[in-house]
Amino acid sequence: MTVPSVAPRHSLVIFLGWLLLVALVAMIGAFTSPGAWYAELEKPPLTPPGWVFSVVWPILYLLMVIAAWRVTLRVPPEQRVTVLWPFVAQLAVNGLWSLLFFGMNLMVVALLDLVLLWGLLLLTIRRFARISSLAAWLLVPYLAWVSFAGYLNAGIVWLNG
Repeated sequence: MTVPSVAPRHSLVIFLGWLLLVALVAMIGAFTSPGAWYAELEKPPLTPPGWVFSVVWPILYLLMVIAAWRVTLRVPPEQRVTVLWPFVAQLAVNGLWSLLFFGMNLMVVALLDLVLLWGLLLLTIRRFARISSLAAWLLVPYLAWVSFAGYLNAGIVWLNG
C-alpha cells in the first residue's frame, strides 16, 4: 500500500482530532466515578487499588490516539471509514461501560459491553495490523487491560450476585 502524503500541519490536525475524541470518551469515565456503591462491593483477587486505574487509563488512551493517528496518516482518504470504524465503535463501547457499571450499577450489562468491546478491539487490531504493525501493537496493552477488566467485572458479578 502506498502511504499517502500528508502535510505536517494536516498531520497535527489529525492527531489533535483523535486526541479530542479520545479525551471525550475519557471524560465519561471521569464523570462516572466508582463512589460508595463500588467501595461496598466484594472484589475478586488481584483487584488493584483505585490509583492504578488513574495511571493506566491515560497511558492506554494516549496509545490509542497514536495508533489511530498512524493509521489515519497511512490510509487513503477513501478507505478511512472502512479501516477506522471499528476503532470509533470500540471508543463508544468503552465510554458506555463506565455509564453502565458505575453510573447505572448494571454489572451484568456492563460485562456484556466488555465482551463487545473486546471483539471490536480485536477487529480494530486486525484492521490496523494491515496498515501499521506498530499501530496494532500499540493497542495490545489496551486489549490486555480490557481482558483484565473483564475478569474484574465478572468477579464482581459472581461475588455480589
